[in-house]
Amino acid sequence: MGDTHITLRVLDGADRGQVYENLQAPITIGREEGNSVQLNDERISRFHLKIQADQDKLVLTDLESTNGTRVNGEDTHLRILRYGDVVSLGRSVLLFGTREQIAGRLEELREDGLSATSELQAGELADRAHSESLSFEFRLGASEDLQNTLHMPVPPKLPAQLTAGQAAQVSELLEYFHLRIRLLVQSSSLSEQEQQVAISLAQWQDLLDMQAQLAEYLRAIGDPGTPQ
Repeated sequence: MGDTHITLRVLDGADRGQVYENLQAPITIGREEGNSVQLNDERISRFHLKIQADQDKLVLTDLESTNGTRVNGEDTHLRILRYGDVVSLGRSVLLFGTREQIAGRLEELREDGLSATSELQAGELADRAHSESLSFEFRLGASEDLQNTLHMPVPPKLPAQLTAGQAAQVSELLEYFHLRIRLLVQSSSLSEQEQQVAISLAQWQDLLDMQAQLAEYLRAIGDPGTPQ
């Protein structure tokens, strides 16, 4: 990894849409003042976790928190972080890495996969593709409140009486996400027999990036003074 600067984007929680950029390791995250990242979340501990550099790696350590820490949905006490990892603590969900860092990691994974292709038979490739795909479930280790929000039964209505300029802005915004979602849907793998839809790691990261972008928009709308 090499870089000891840390970027975290808040996907969900009270601080949704907040971006913490270029933090110098080591850092701590918790609800108390004095943390490098202070989150407004009563379910996290005063000093919840630490991220520190160890040689060329960044290591996450849970600081004996009350409710624990999850990385990519798995409970963890000690974990080497990789760009694109999802860190969940309390009601807060954080995405580790900038867009450029995550894209770089995906490119490395793609190149590693191509270099290994010549050594694998067609059947082995199919098995590997299946095992490396991610089940398309909204399981970020988040709270039930988040899952309920994701399954709202009725979509909200568009605002009425928009000016022509506002309508164009809303249309442009919705079109942007519509196109990205369409690409995800078209490139996903559907298994009717197993009643599952699978997406690749790159698609999963794209989905997380969209969630982060939407979180930033929601924060900016809720607080017009938020820098964009």
